[in-house]
Formats: sequence, structure tokens, C-alpha cells
Amino acid sequence: MIPLKSERELEGIRESARILSQVLKILRASIGPGIPTRELDRIARKEIAAFGARPAFLGYMDFPAAVCISVNEVVIHGIPDGRRLKEGDIVSIDCGVDYEGFFSDAAFTVPVGGVAEEVRKLLEVTEESLYLGIAQARPGNRIHDVSRAVYRHARAHGLGVVREFCGHGVGLSPHEEPQIPNYVGKGRSPRIMPGMVLAIEPMFTLGADYVRILEDGWSVVPVDGSLSAHFEHTIAVLPDGPEILTDWGEERVPLLSKQQEGEL
Repeated sequence: MIPLKSERELEGIRESARILSQVLKILRASIGPGIPTRELDRIARKEIAAFGARPAFLGYMDFPAAVCISVNEVVIHGIPDGRRLKEGDIVSIDCGVDYEGFFSDAAFTVPVGGVAEEVRKLLEVTEESLYLGIAQARPGNRIHDVSRAVYRHARAHGLGVVREFCGHGVGLSPHEEPQIPNYVGKGRSPRIMPGMVLAIEPMFTLGADYVRILEDGWSVVPVDGSLSAHFEHTIAVLPDGPEILTDWGEERVPLLSKQQEGEL
């Protein structure tokens, strides 16, 4: 069953998303060469608590951190640890907030310094696909309309589309119906209705569609080890269309110089 949120519930989810947006902007500004991923998790816990909220992911299905921090080939569910980010890495931050029982969820991928054109394009296309999918989340459309928009943009640019994990409903718990694949399969395609709150999240790679889980039991990587990107917003479906509730800020992805590219 897909829960349709009341106006009161939507206001609670908006506040949760507002808090999450502020935390994500702080995390984005904290990313740089030398910072341990564990420190980003500490910052997230501190900032979420300062807003009177709690991390939605901490302890959820026994996940051990407040934030999923996925570096380079890790698509999602990376566990923060002592690893220090370095120039040329790409890092995905995925975070959720529980504010008085109202949940929001968002993610972005950014470079640590300059990246090559192929990597810049991966990030750019994944982010573009998110907004193309959101544009289809209108009353009267179906979930597969969202999936189709995301998938077509990825394939038009030759990217792999992760199949084992997908977007989802959110709002009164971290994960709700419906599931929102990033490709069009044979599964159910519910009608999109006002009151739905959705977490749409393209996950693309520079290679394989299929993934495996590492020995830590969480980190998801493509079977070919290719670089990956992940973007996500929480949106509310209103009678006149989608409202994006989360915000993680924008920045242009810098490119490596020709000299730096030759050193790779």
C-alpha cells in the first residue's frame, strides 16, 4: 500500500527535509583532500542533533553510521571509516533525517578537486537524470514514466544503470512503497497521485549495470569496479506537480588539466 500524506504530514516532512538540506550543505562544504570519511559522519551527527532531529540511517537494519559515504567505485551504502579523501576522488553522500517521526532522504556525488572529462560527464548525466525523473512525477503519470526518463538519459550517454537498488517512497518511515527503479521492467507501475512523497535516486556507473556487496555487508560496487555516481531528492507530489523538498546546493564539476590527465 502506498501511503498518501495529509497536509499536516507533508508539513512535518518538509521540516525534516529542510533540516536535511542544511546538513547536506554543511557536509558538502566540508569535503576536501585529507578529510577522513569518519569525520564527515561525525559532522553529520553533530549537525542533525543541533536541529533537534536524529539520523534516519543510524541503526536502520543495523547500519553503523549516520551517513552513507561512498567513494569512487562504491555506488551506495559506504561505511565511514579512517579513509582520507584525496585529490581526484569522487564521493557520494547519502543522508536521511528523522524529525519527530517524519523522514527525508537525499544524496549527491561530488569530486574532490579536479576530475577527468569522462568522470565529470558521469556526475553531470546522473544529476540531470534525477531532474528528468522528477519532472515525470506528476499526478496521472505512472512510476514507469519516472523510470523511463531516468533510464533513457543514462543510456543516451552510454552509462550503466544499477538494477538491484532503486528509489522508493519516504516520509513516515525511511523506506515505503512504491519502489522506483531506474529502468523499466515488468514490475508494477502504480499511478502517481497527490500526497505521495518519493525519493527518486539515479545510480549510474561508467561500466556494468550489475553490482555486488563487499565483505563489510553494506558497500555496493559494480561487478567491474567502475566509477559510480548517485543523486537523490525527496519530493512531494502536489496536485499541480512535484515539489522538491531537499536541497544540497550546486557547483560546477572541475576538470583535470591536460597535465593531470596524463599522470593518471
